[in-house]
Amino acid sequence: MYKSFIRPLLFAFDAEQIHHISFKLIKIAGKLGLSSLFRSMFTVADPVLEKEVCGLRFKNPVGLAAGFDKDARLYKELSDFGFGFIEIGTLTPIAQAGNPKKRLFRLRPDEAIINRMGFNNGGVYEAVERLKDNKNVLVGGNIGKNKHTPNQMAAKDYLICFDALFQHVDYFVVNVSSPNTPGLRELQDKEPLLQLLREIKHENSKLAGEYNSKERPILLKIAPDLNEDQLLDIISIIEMSELDGIIATNTTISRTELKSDCMLVEEKGGLSGKPLRERSTEVIRFIVQNRKKKFAIIGVGGIHSPEDAIEKLEAGADLIQIWTGFVYEGPGLVKRINKSLLQSKQLR
Repeated sequence: MYKSFIRPLLFAFDAEQIHHISFKLIKIAGKLGLSSLFRSMFTVADPVLEKEVCGLRFKNPVGLAAGFDKDARLYKELSDFGFGFIEIGTLTPIAQAGNPKKRLFRLRPDEAIINRMGFNNGGVYEAVERLKDNKNVLVGGNIGKNKHTPNQMAAKDYLICFDALFQHVDYFVVNVSSPNTPGLRELQDKEPLLQLLREIKHENSKLAGEYNSKERPILLKIAPDLNEDQLLDIISIIEMSELDGIIATNTTISRTELKSDCMLVEEKGGLSGKPLRERSTEVIRFIVQNRKKKFAIIGVGGIHSPEDAIEKLEAGADLIQIWTGFVYEGPGLVKRINKSLLQSKQLR
């Protein structure tokens, strides 16, 4: 039903416009008491699907990637579609509009999306207010820096977000890999990244003491466009800083072997969806083969089917996330993945 009726209707509108309309409709459905119906339709509840990663207990290994619910406006309702966890953000200290519109493009023949949103969000403190009454949704907080904050001052922005979210999220993701904030990817270089992560780790320990709480797991989200030497540096940084894990990967600036109209393909921004599947899996395999000690890996990029999800897990991912696949395949994708996992050897 989704692909034959609902998706054509949604795709008849501008991509960013229909995203906001869909949010409003889902919110209305929740207020009308349809949450239990959605849970019955899309949730696969089975102890076999549960997984412990970074000391957290996930109901199932399928999460919603950051960027879909940037401002934590819909995380409760989205969890009704069967996700094991929801990642909000990327959040910045101060609200910002992001890049000029039009900035979100569907590449239908490739089942892909190009976005150059530019960390548009209402600021971390607005999101905190929405998270305060969360009771049972496992939430990750994806944090970044404001566009006009120079890289030498970036740590301050990350720490502001970390402090604000500490009591309201279950894990953190340090985003230094978006291609849509000028200069951000320079923070993936070894020395600035190691310094940034050390400061965040120190803050984690300090806040845990202040609140008499456990430290929050911290993961680093990396780009798929890193070469092998850069990936080896990232692995070394994770191990040196004793970070909890990696999210592999963010969107790509590559445009190879695309079928869509050249005018669309040439749009600036990060590409997600099916064309990213193979590269993101390659990055996961490379990390697993070259790390000296185990740390968590969340695999994301091009997951449009249960087979794609299992491929990521077999490559070494502990958990997976979807975003573009959710748009193209609909909420039924989460259920199909979880049902396939129950039947596969991955969870046995």
